[in-house]
Amino acid sequence: MYTIKIREHFSSAHNLRGYKGKCEELHGHNWEVEAAVSSEELDRTGMVMDFKDLKGILSGILSELDHKHLNVLEPFKELNPTSENIAKYIHGRLRSACSGAEVRYVTVWETEKASATYSL
Repeated sequence: MYTIKIREHFSSAHNLRGYKGKCEELHGHNWEVEAAVSSEELDRTGMVMDFKDLKGILSGILSELDHKHLNVLEPFKELNPTSENIAKYIHGRLRSACSGAEVRYVTVWETEKASATYSL
């Protein structure tokens, strides 16, 4: 199994519904997102997938979240925009867009010391 991974980032604000503490108030993060995709076979050029293509797909997904209040975006109008749920959302969108490669995981870092990972 071959795996490649990339990192991208976005900035956004959110507040956690039903949470008792500072994070129930509107606040922002400079999110770091790591995505890994795998394949048992390499393409004709010897790659799982071109890094440029993976970066373009992930950047497109993140641009929809960048400089936004996540709580007012679908699907976070009802789903709490926790790091866990954001990772799952990005994973699902990436999975739909990546043909020929399996999305292994998406990790969302809300600080350099705190992250959440979603994988199948």
